[in-house]
Amino acid sequence: MQTYLLSQQFNARSLAENSTACPANATVCNGTSCVLREDNFNETLSVILSAVLTTMLALVMFSMGCNVELKKFWGHIKRPWGIFVGFLCQFGIMPLTAFLLSLIFNVLPVQAVVVLIMGCCPGGTASNVIAYWVDGDMDLSVSMTTCSTLLAMGMMPLCLFIYTKMWTDSNVIVLPYDSIGISLVALVIPVSVGMYVNHRWPSKAKIILKIGSILGAILIVVIAVVGGILYKGSWTISPKLWIIGTIFPAAGYSLGFFLARIAGLSWHRCRTVSLETGMQNTQLCSAIVQLSFSPEQLELMFTFPLIYSIFQILFALLILGGYRVYIRLRVKPKTDVEKTEEKEDSKSTSSHAKINGGFVSNETI
Repeated sequence: MQTYLLSQQFNARSLAENSTACPANATVCNGTSCVLREDNFNETLSVILSAVLTTMLALVMFSMGCNVELKKFWGHIKRPWGIFVGFLCQFGIMPLTAFLLSLIFNVLPVQAVVVLIMGCCPGGTASNVIAYWVDGDMDLSVSMTTCSTLLAMGMMPLCLFIYTKMWTDSNVIVLPYDSIGISLVALVIPVSVGMYVNHRWPSKAKIILKIGSILGAILIVVIAVVGGILYKGSWTISPKLWIIGTIFPAAGYSLGFFLARIAGLSWHRCRTVSLETGMQNTQLCSAIVQLSFSPEQLELMFTFPLIYSIFQILFALLILGGYRVYIRLRVKPKTDVEKTEEKEDSKSTSSHAKINGGFVSNETI
């Protein structure tokens, strides 16, 4: 009996000393064979996060719709020059930029593919919130987001087919059309309701817009922070992807702005196109990546959509901060004499327009 107890104590001591044989949180352990407790933290948090964020996002898009006028929105659809410029940026500039960055940094094939998937995704809804804060064209912003999400069903397969040939077979990539459809519905329905509220109750729409714009700004930050918590175990990826994730959104914002300006769009529409170009639907990219690659491959590039998301938000906030500083420095307090002269000029301009059938431009900077 004493020999048996000594043997048991020896086995227990040797097992405790050998930490590699069995982790401390194992439920069943027999030598080197261990069964760990199932960790459902990420899965549970993901479900809760998706439900909460989807609801909040619908409310934000409803409030953004309260700033969209049906006539102006329909005007962009009938004369879609701004939408066409945005289309060239979204499915022309972004995939090409992703392709060039992958070549320049000589990343692994599977990493190049995830960069290209990000470049081929449609615009994200966060761009609508930032466009509001930088005094962009909200009618153009919403119409561009809607059209890019709709056109993504055809343009994403085409762009991936063109650009991924040298790294992988495009048939390997699984496109979740249901997710694209859900994104489209989640965008169109709240915005449509918001447009109706703006048409029927303009004063109430302004109050809803103010609340929604603040909620949207908070939501953007929350998504970035919670995303870092959710994917807490996936930050060990190649430094090259970190660099690409930093450069890519900045290139999208810059190239989108310059192309819009070359196309002759006004300054506030250039800001809108810039934001719509640089801000991608990173949630859709994550869904495509998870559906298309094995766990071993995911370890090499799964965090890239989150890295892009964080830096696209940071650069957007820098754009917003720079614009607000510019407005404060540019718009100086006016004296009483200047205010009186401005009123007289506006009266003479409007009376002149009535007489000659002209118009007064309401275009902002």
